[in-house]
This record gives sequence, C-alpha cells and structure tokens, in this order.
Amino acid sequence: MSTLFEEVRPSDGGAGDAVPVRRVELTVNGERRAADVEPRLLLAHLLRNGFRLTGTHTGCDTTNCGACTVLYDGVPVKSCTMFAVQADGHEVLTVEGLATASELHPIQEGFKDEHGLQCGFCTPGMMLAAKALLEEKPNPSEDEIRWALSGNLCRCTGYQNIVKAVMWAAEKLGANVESDGADDAGDDAGGEG
Repeated sequence: MSTLFEEVRPSDGGAGDAVPVRRVELTVNGERRAADVEPRLLLAHLLRNGFRLTGTHTGCDTTNCGACTVLYDGVPVKSCTMFAVQADGHEVLTVEGLATASELHPIQEGFKDEHGLQCGFCTPGMMLAAKALLEEKPNPSEDEIRWALSGNLCRCTGYQNIVKAVMWAAEKLGANVESDGADDAGDDAGGEG
C-alpha cells in the first residue's frame, strides 16, 4: 500500500522497518477526503502536502505563532501540533474554504478593505480565529477580538487594522443577518392566510 508520505526503504528490503499507516477520512472545506497516513503525520502537513491546501502555514511548529490555525469542528486549533489521525471523522475548515467560487467571505473582505494584512503569512490563521469568534459572538468588543486573536502572532502590523478588519466583518455579517430577516418578514406579511 502506498502512503501519502512513503518512507525511504533501505536497499536490503527492510520490511521490518516499515512504518504503519492508518486510513483517515475527514471533511475538509465541505468535501469528504481520505488519505493513508503515518500516525506521526501532522494535520498541517496533511493539509499542505497531501491535500495541497497551502493556505495553512507553518511558522513555528510549537503552537506559538498561530499561522497554522484551522477550524476543527468549528473550534480553532493549531494544526502544527495535531496529528492527522486525530482529525479522522471530523470536519476541518481551512482558509481556502472561506470564500465561494465567486465571492470572498466577509472576513476576507474585511482584511482586504481595512488593510488587515501586510506580508500575509499570519492572515489565514487570523481569519479562521476571527471566524470562530464571530460565530460564537456576532458583535464582539475590541477587547474580545484582541483576546480571540491573542494566539496568533503578526510580525508586521500593530494589530489595529486586523482588529478593524474583524469589526468590519462583524458589521457586514450582522447586516446580512438583518437583511435576511427583513426579507423573511416581508414574505410573512404578504403571505396567504
């Protein structure tokens, strides 16, 4: 059986040195995916090298920087210290899963419009941490945003524009909910009795 990351085998055949593999099945960005992986393979490496979702960055391999943040069943996790086998049967969202084919997610729009990025290395992790925050708390305060993003480091900015980007996204997402609610109310008013 070939694995996602085949080991280099000694020329003498060394079958006893074979690393065991395990089949994992997970949902990534809404799509069911499967791979045969070594138990020691990190989720970040499966996403980047196995599934070619390179928006998940690895900056420190120690959970300090947050560049590898993904949503695991809706909760932000640092994928550089989580094994791929732990994601078996779970849902993972990467930055590639935020946008649709035709439009950016409001968080992505906010980062663009409010200049919430410079080099962009930390941006995917920041966006996913922000998404988790806004799903839990749709109208967060500046302090709540700063706390939610405190596990993500940016070496370029002073964080002010990142916070502004999340506030912009919260406002836009709130406006979308309000307009959807207004549409529903209009449908009820003109409905048949």
